Amino acid sequence: MLRRRANKRKKAADPDKKPLIRLPKIVMPRIDWRIPLNSLILASVLVGTYTATTWALDKQISTVRIEGKFDRVSAAQVEAAIMPFRHRGFLSINLREVQAAVTELPWVERATVRRSWPAKLVVVVTEERAAAQWRESGLLNVYGKLFVEQASHIPAELPHLSGPPGTELEVAERFFALDTAMQQRGLTAVSLKVDERGAWELGLGNGMMVRFGAVEVDSRIERFFDAMDGVLAPIANQVAYIDMRYTNGFAIGWRPGSRAKLAAKGESGPHG
Repeated sequence: MLRRRANKRKKAADPDKKPLIRLPKIVMPRIDWRIPLNSLILASVLVGTYTATTWALDKQISTVRIEGKFDRVSAAQVEAAIMPFRHRGFLSINLREVQAAVTELPWVERATVRRSWPAKLVVVVTEERAAAQWRESGLLNVYGKLFVEQASHIPAELPHLSGPPGTELEVAERFFALDTAMQQRGLTAVSLKVDERGAWELGLGNGMMVRFGAVEVDSRIERFFDAMDGVLAPIANQVAYIDMRYTNGFAIGWRPGSRAKLAAKGESGPHG
C-alpha cells in the first residue's frame, strides 16, 4: 500500500511527462515610470508658468485712448460706454463687448477696439454720415439705414425722403439714382416720397414737383427724362409740376404768372 502511494508521487513529480494543455508564455513589458513622471512634471511647470504670466500681465485697464473725428459724438459719451469694462484685466477684457457698447451709441457707425501694452485700451470711432432726412425727424445714413429716429437737429442741406416703415433703403436708392440723373441735366433732386398706395413724387431744387404715380414707375421715369432732354429743358424754371401719370404723355402745371398754358397731350386725366 505504501509502495503504491510512493509510485503515484513519483509519477506526479515526473518532469518528463508532458502536460495535456500547453499554456502560452506571457511576458509582461517593463514600464519605465520615469517618462510619464517627467511629462507630468513638465506639464505642471508649463501650466504654472502660463498661469503666473497671465496673472502678471492681466493688469487692470489704466488708460483709454479714444480716437476719431467727432462732430456728433463726444469723447465723454464713448468713455461712459466703456466705463463698465474698466475694472477688467488687460488680457481678460472682452474686446467685442466693448466694441458693441460703443457702436450702440447714437451717431456711431462703427468702432474698433484694441489693446496697447501694458494696460491701455485704444478705441477708434467712426461717426455716421447723415445722407438724408427721413419723414419728420429721422436720419438715414449713406447705406440707406435709419440710424436716428428722433433727431434733435437736422442739417438743412439734407434731402427729405419719406415712405412707409421698411421702405427706407428702397426710397434712398431711387432718390440718389434720380439725383445723379438730374445733376447731369443741371438740376438737383431735393425730395422723394412714396405713399401707402405706392405712388411716387419727386421734388427738384428749382421747385418743380414730378408725379410718377404707383404703376409703371420705371417707364414713367424714363419718359420724364426724355421730356427733360427735349421740350422741358428750356422751360423747366416755369414749371410748377409735371404729372407723368398718363398713358402716352404728361401734363404740366405752370407757375403763377407764367404765360404758358396748362397742356396735356391727348389725355383727359392721369392713370395711377
